[in-house]
Amino acid sequence: MKKIVILILFINSIVINAQEAATIKGAQINFVFIDNDVDGTFSGFNSSSKIDATDIEKSLFAGSVAVETISTGNSLRNWSLRRSKYFDADSYPKITFSSTNVTGSIDAFTVTGNLTIKNTTKKITLNFTKKDAKLIGETSINSADYGIVIKKNKDQNKVNIQISLLLE
Repeated sequence: MKKIVILILFINSIVINAQEAATIKGAQINFVFIDNDVDGTFSGFNSSSKIDATDIEKSLFAGSVAVETISTGNSLRNWSLRRSKYFDADSYPKITFSSTNVTGSIDAFTVTGNLTIKNTTKKITLNFTKKDAKLIGETSINSADYGIVIKKNKDQNKVNIQISLLLE
């Protein structure tokens, strides 16, 4: 009987510990360039995030995507976006993000941090919600702030971004 109680306690401690920390096993990064109604994705995701499910504010979100992986469903547009006029994948192969502050709970939280595109770093805020085994984050940026000017009018360079993080 003692062995069964010890086994149950051991299993419970494993389950509790598993709930305290979550790791990211994959991600999907989607974007929509509003004024041209162009959507696409980035892949080549790499993360060094540490998610504390019991105290989300102790979490760290950090990762990157490979610029070369941009995909808009149009190979000529993809090629153009990778060149020096826009993302300049040869000189700046990665887009990176590193959090500076996390607030909220595991079900709904805000991550503030630094987004770097083409060696330009700007502070952004992502709002996340938990859905099943995913964390869904959303934000908007202006691509012109990072030297990616698609439209002459700066206000017409708005990009909505959604990041889906798949948890283990």
